[in-house]
Amino acid sequence: MRIVLLGPPGAGKGTQAVRLVEKYNIPHISTGDIFRKNLKEQTKLGLKAKEYMDKGLLVPDELVVDIVKTRLMEDDCQKGFLLDGFPRTVEQADALEAELNKLGLKLDGVINIEVKDEVLIDRLTGRLVCRKCGATYHSKFNKPKQEGVCDACGGELYTREDDKIETVKNRLDVYKNQTQPLIDYYTKKGMLKTIDGEADTDAVFAKICEALE
Repeated sequence: MRIVLLGPPGAGKGTQAVRLVEKYNIPHISTGDIFRKNLKEQTKLGLKAKEYMDKGLLVPDELVVDIVKTRLMEDDCQKGFLLDGFPRTVEQADALEAELNKLGLKLDGVINIEVKDEVLIDRLTGRLVCRKCGATYHSKFNKPKQEGVCDACGGELYTREDDKIETVKNRLDVYKNQTQPLIDYYTKKGMLKTIDGEADTDAVFAKICEALE
C-alpha cells in the first residue's frame, strides 16, 4: 500500500499514520521527523530548515525532494509506504510521480484530512512536547498527570516555537496557499479522498481505511 497523507498542521495526521502503518505493515515516512532529527543533531540541513520552520514557513522543495527520494529506495519501502508531510506542492508531487514511474510504481491513494481553522488553532496552541523523550500532550485534551512534567520519563514539557499562536496562524495560511493547488492536482487525477478530521480518532481511521479499500 502506497499512501500520501495530506492535511493541515494539527489535523491528526500523526495519530492516523501510526495506525495505518501498523495495519498495512509499511514504514511511516515523515519529512517533519526527518527535519527534527537533523535539527536535534545540528546538521547543515537541519539548521537551514530551522530558518524556515521557526517562521512557520514550508521548507523549500530542493531541501526536501532528495531526502525523500533516497528514503524511498530503502528496503523497508518494498511493500509500500505512508508519506506524511510530502508532497506539499505540485512540484513535489510531480517529482514523486516521476520517481515512482521510474520504479514502475504508483500511489494507491491520497488521503486529505480536513479540519476547520478554529479547531486546528485550539489543538495546536495547546500542544506540549517533552524535551527528553519527545512524548506529546495537550493542555486541554491530553493533560499530563503533573503540570509541566512528562508522565513517561519525567522530562520538562514545553511549547514548540512553531506551536505559538502567531506562528500557528501563519503556518495555516502558508499551508492553504501552497497546498491547495496540490489538493486540486490529486482531485483532477481522481486520487483524492477527503476525510472529516473533526470526528473521534477511531471514526477517522475507519473512514480512511474505507476510502483506501
